[in-house]
Amino acid sequence: MNAKKESGAAAGQQGLTHFDASGQAHMVDVGTKDETHRIAVATGTIRVKPETIALITSGTAKKGDVLGIARLAAIMGSKRTSDLIPLCHPIALTRVAVDFEVDTEASSVTCTATAETYGKTGVEMEALTAVQVGLLTIYDMCKAVDRGMTITDVRLLEKRGGKSGD
Repeated sequence: MNAKKESGAAAGQQGLTHFDASGQAHMVDVGTKDETHRIAVATGTIRVKPETIALITSGTAKKGDVLGIARLAAIMGSKRTSDLIPLCHPIALTRVAVDFEVDTEASSVTCTATAETYGKTGVEMEALTAVQVGLLTIYDMCKAVDRGMTITDVRLLEKRGGKSGD
């Protein structure tokens, strides 16, 4: 067993890459990794009152175009991931796409974000951050009329590229 696994196992962290041989947190060295096209897709949902869905879809929310602003916030959030998550590498994103699907029957909005780069490390965290920031922006813009909103089911749907593959 190598020193990294011994340290991790002792601390209950077997296989965690963000800890060095002595158990200290560190940024993973990606210097020797190949640059590949990397894509990640994440999703999440915010559940709201039916009246809130009506405000969102009509464009009459007091703060403006909820989904348009949430889309911009999600894209901006993905670009700031390394500022928010301490051990994430800054990544030169080549594309971020954010889509919203309004489900009036379920009284919810689902956000799906796709992040892409050509680099040495993946973009899963950027896609997940985009989703969270997009949903949080909807929450912020609608909280005056709906304090019971719930953000749920945030998860990674797909990851492509890199040594571990798809």
